[in-house]
Amino acid sequence: MKMITINNSPLKPYLTNKAVRAAVSMAMLLLAMLFTNPAAAQDRTLTLEEAIKLGLDNSKVLKLSQSKIDQAVSQYEQAKDQALPTGSASFGYNRAQIPAHKLNVGEESLVLPTSANAYLGTLSVNQVIWAGNKLKYARESTNLLTQVSRLDAVNDKDQIAYSIINSYYNLYKVLQSKKVVEQNLATIDAQIKQSQRFFDQGLVTKNDVLRFQLQRSNIELNGIDLENNRRIINYNMDILLGLPESTQLNIAQITEPNRDAAPLANYLDTALANRPELMQMDLRTRVAETNIKTIKANTTPTLSAAGSAYYVGISGNPIPKSGNFITPISVGLTLGWNFGTLWTNKNKVNEARLQREEVIINKGITTDNVKNEVNQSYQNYMAALDKIRLLQTSINQAQENNRILESKYKSNISSATDRADAQTLLYQAQINLELAKADAGLAYYTLVKSTGKLNK
Repeated sequence: MKMITINNSPLKPYLTNKAVRAAVSMAMLLLAMLFTNPAAAQDRTLTLEEAIKLGLDNSKVLKLSQSKIDQAVSQYEQAKDQALPTGSASFGYNRAQIPAHKLNVGEESLVLPTSANAYLGTLSVNQVIWAGNKLKYARESTNLLTQVSRLDAVNDKDQIAYSIINSYYNLYKVLQSKKVVEQNLATIDAQIKQSQRFFDQGLVTKNDVLRFQLQRSNIELNGIDLENNRRIINYNMDILLGLPESTQLNIAQITEPNRDAAPLANYLDTALANRPELMQMDLRTRVAETNIKTIKANTTPTLSAAGSAYYVGISGNPIPKSGNFITPISVGLTLGWNFGTLWTNKNKVNEARLQREEVIINKGITTDNVKNEVNQSYQNYMAALDKIRLLQTSINQAQENNRILESKYKSNISSATDRADAQTLLYQAQINLELAKADAGLAYYTLVKSTGKLNK
């Protein structure tokens, strides 16, 4: 038989063309599976800290916040520039044609040239020396507004971090619930097999077997809903964290919060000292006070200095010789006072004071809202911890009840209905406990966020 070669490399002489094609196809298929099945490479297990860092690093909202800060800093620099002197320079050329250039004055006559050239250059510098501190107040105001913008970014960062935490715990709850579903499916499969054996032995009725099968179907339906929720949350988190949309996220094991809550007053004091909204209200109050000073400064005189230099040349040469040009220079001080503002400015001051009062009132409203938020978050966290303790007790009770009824069912003392109900109660208690643990973790971070210490 003729030896078969591929790319001049000998193969075993007893292979047929068909066998070679099959072997090559199999190799290509294996290679394709290796390089086109990225599912394993797309799986990613995240801790909560990693998720928060990814989300903050990839947040478009924070990039927008930084842009606003940069704009505020630019406005502050512009306010500083207003204190610098202003200057201007110009240079012009004029040519005059004089068709009628002879002028008779009595017996005398004056003859002008038919044309004339002239150059005029000016250079001036102006500096405001005193303007009622308006430039100082402008710098103060823009500096305060820059700090407000930075606090906006802090608030945005807290909101984004909390959204990540919320999504993280929601995904964790779904994944934990799916584990419970899988465990219960394995348990119910064993019960179905056992009940079928009892049915074959004539110990139970067909209805008993059907009850277990119906229970399995209900668990499977719950599993379908959980998987749908997992896909939605997973996709949203991929977008939030800046990951490829096909990435399948797994949650690192998290433990239930075991933190003893401090008295409510401690959290209230922390919130009043750290919440960005309250800090912003303090800054806006200072901005309003600075605005009052700026308006009052309109009634004060202003003092400025100016210096000017001129170049006047009548020669056709822009740089003529001595005697063909003059260069007058002037330096002076200007004191001005628009005293009409003494009676036209008072209503503007009153309006500025009303704006300050409005800011103060808004701070009071914001303070009340912060207190209510902290109290609600605190009570929710305490309730979540109590719920965990209660559900742990119910788990123990459900496990004992399930063990007793399982033993009775095997001894043909209890019915299949009682057995199925016991399993259902245990299954529900297990799910409720996992959800309560996740809810307690989220409630803790909600409480921390309400105090303004989430990213600190």
